Amino acid sequence: MQVARLTPHFGAAVIGIKLGELDDAQFAALKQVWHQHRGLLAFPQQNISDDGLLVFSRRIGQLDSPPNQENGRQSPAGYPDIYVVSNVKDDVGRPIGALGDGEAVWHTDMSYESKPPLASMLTAREIPASGGDTWFCDMAGAYEDLPPALKQRIATLQVKHDGTYNSGGFVRAGVTPIDNPALAPGRLHPAVVRIPETGEAVLYLGRRRMSFISGLSLADSEALLNELWKYPAAEHRIYKHKWQIGDLVLWDNRTTMHRRDPFPANERRIMHRTQIKGAVAPAAFVS
Repeated sequence: MQVARLTPHFGAAVIGIKLGELDDAQFAALKQVWHQHRGLLAFPQQNISDDGLLVFSRRIGQLDSPPNQENGRQSPAGYPDIYVVSNVKDDVGRPIGALGDGEAVWHTDMSYESKPPLASMLTAREIPASGGDTWFCDMAGAYEDLPPALKQRIATLQVKHDGTYNSGGFVRAGVTPIDNPALAPGRLHPAVVRIPETGEAVLYLGRRRMSFISGLSLADSEALLNELWKYPAAEHRIYKHKWQIGDLVLWDNRTTMHRRDPFPANERRIMHRTQIKGAVAPAAFVS
């Protein structure tokens, strides 16, 4: 196994292994590398099959059901635990996946749940000639960058993670949108959570749209959220993955957020994703 940093602060590329064929020692070493690099690993041109994807995913933990997106839950035939992200339509014009070809904004997966997914992984089946790159940001680093006064201010606050809109801006199937973030459906989670495996503190924000900080007025919540959101996407805290067919990226949903660039509507992009259940609700960091 060969490991190379993706950025000076977080993330690593791993080559020399087959994810569906790891022995126990290799898997243990890989998990250690994953935590050492703050929850982001890229496996260039892994070319893993759907069966292999499920084998590797189940090594990490119990599989979570695909999320409810604008088209419901989209999976390949025979693989209900795999979720399809795509702009492609079938022979009768029905989308085979979710999120279309537009921008997907910064988010962490399904953080509107009481126990959000621990991890997600995405592998490229078809990619457009340009666009569709996926960006990741380092939420432990974002917290480190906060001024001391801002850290103190948010130490005991909770943020509502909205369940109305997905990262592509689409309303989830069966959900009625509402204009007031204070009243929107979602879950409250600590603004700063602790990662049990490393003891690190991370800024835990979810999505900006319809987010709300409990206990504040709407105006004060919006102002504080605007201030906090300056930190995750700082240039030194981000990594852009430019996909090649067969690439696989694994990320920890607690320590990273991600977003996607738009791409031409007339070009095909098909990605297969799994996610791993979270065993516990995110716990507040106590310094």
